[in-house]
Amino acid sequence: MNIYQNILLAKKEGKKLLAVLIDPEKIDLDNIATFFEKVHQSIATHIFVGGSTDKDNVTNTVVTAIKKTTHLPVVLFPGDVSQISQKADGILFLSLLSGRNPEYLIEQQIKSVPFLKDSSLEILPTGYILIDGQKNTATQKVSNTKPISQENTELILNTALAGEFSGKKLIYLEAGSGAKIPVDTNIINVVNNNLSIPLIVGGGIRTKKQLEIAFNAGADIVVIGTAFEKDEAFFNQLKK
Repeated sequence: MNIYQNILLAKKEGKKLLAVLIDPEKIDLDNIATFFEKVHQSIATHIFVGGSTDKDNVTNTVVTAIKKTTHLPVVLFPGDVSQISQKADGILFLSLLSGRNPEYLIEQQIKSVPFLKDSSLEILPTGYILIDGQKNTATQKVSNTKPISQENTELILNTALAGEFSGKKLIYLEAGSGAKIPVDTNIINVVNNNLSIPLIVGGGIRTKKQLEIAFNAGADIVVIGTAFEKDEAFFNQLKK
């Protein structure tokens, strides 16, 4: 399985992808089988696993349990180097481009090399851009960086293009977990129209309509996490 080639093929064919984001600190291991029954009946195509923190070091345990339950590609979305699990299929190799904290621009990446250089994980270089979703998110607190205002479309676009020009294979526009407002459609549209690499959008998407709006605006992959955590019945709206 080549995750990135499949994403590129989907983009070329105009197929939209949905990633279900699972926070290792919030998932109930006893409920994983039931949860994934709903996932598999939905239009979900990928599983992202990660959170801003993993205080109890449960990422590897959660990934192992998920891999036993699903055929979908499992991709790490790590908050830091401690959240790398060799049991996953791939990893978003994130650089927080919207911030200027070297710890999340390059330091964490360097620390991860000993765990990744001989790994079978598919590495997906990803430019991560935090957009203001009108909520103080865990990502802000942990990374000690500020999100970019949704008013500043030019800065968001230039940041995304800087990511592509520096060799990132994916750009991720993130309004933050539990964002009050998702990334604006105009931002998604402008960024998508100027990028030649796939665009991921997440944060604040709680309804089927919001999902469709993000897809129609140009998101190649939409990530939903909090909405499923709060109400698994949301999967019923997204059946195949």
